[in-house]
Amino acid sequence: MVYTILRDEERIIDSALTKRGIKVEKVLGNKTLWELGSRIGEFSLAINRTLSASQATYISFLLEGQGIRVINPFRTLIICNDKALTTELLAKEGLPVPRTYLAFSPEKAFEALDRVGYPAVVKPVNGSWGRLLAKVNDRDTAEAIISYRWNLGGIHQKAFYVQEYVNKPGRDIRVLVIGGKVRYAVYRNSSHWVTNTARGARATPCPISEEIKRICERVASIVGGDFIALDLFESERGVLVNEVNSTPEFARSSRDVGVDVGKLIADFVEEVLS
Repeated sequence: MVYTILRDEERIIDSALTKRGIKVEKVLGNKTLWELGSRIGEFSLAINRTLSASQATYISFLLEGQGIRVINPFRTLIICNDKALTTELLAKEGLPVPRTYLAFSPEKAFEALDRVGYPAVVKPVNGSWGRLLAKVNDRDTAEAIISYRWNLGGIHQKAFYVQEYVNKPGRDIRVLVIGGKVRYAVYRNSSHWVTNTARGARATPCPISEEIKRICERVASIVGGDFIALDLFESERGVLVNEVNSTPEFARSSRDVGVDVGKLIADFVEEVLS
């Protein structure tokens, strides 16, 4: 298991695998010197829990190049760690997503906002935990946010991901998929429009409808993830796929709904290794 910090999630995975008699070697990805073209060790499987999206992508690529099965693989990380790539791929495959535009200049960003209408949401193409999201209520707010990002942001901040604002019923839905199968779903309830548990949202059980199951398992087949989480919006058009997380946190929400994710991961790892 390659990791950055031993959080509750990594401890749960380590404990569950160890109890099954599976030997786990923990590797600090950012403290390891990776010799390119050289094998890191004789491993059958790697679980990549690296927090940095860029580091995680490199590590999966290097391990796969050595013939090691990686959860999650390089292609999954490339797609899921970029919101624009995720949305484009899912939309092309006919999955329901919010109306979204990608612009590379302030002028085109304003045009995108005019098309989706106010309020709208402006996001960075990379990032997690609801950071740097902005709900844009009018043109004055848009000018301030877009000007700030254009003049002070890095290269990724100059890609404007502009999305329609979906008027959620005070919650979104987080769905965990392991081995291509939906394992649990929770409502993330919050009075704030950003409903990440990292931002204080409260998790409660969500029934897994046929619509949720069909959409989420189809997404997993498209992005190729062995262990992913989807964020869904309830809308007048039905369930919409907002984002796909390739290194999901699960300790808090799974505890709230009484699901043993460690056991589910151990089951899947045993299946892969058999």
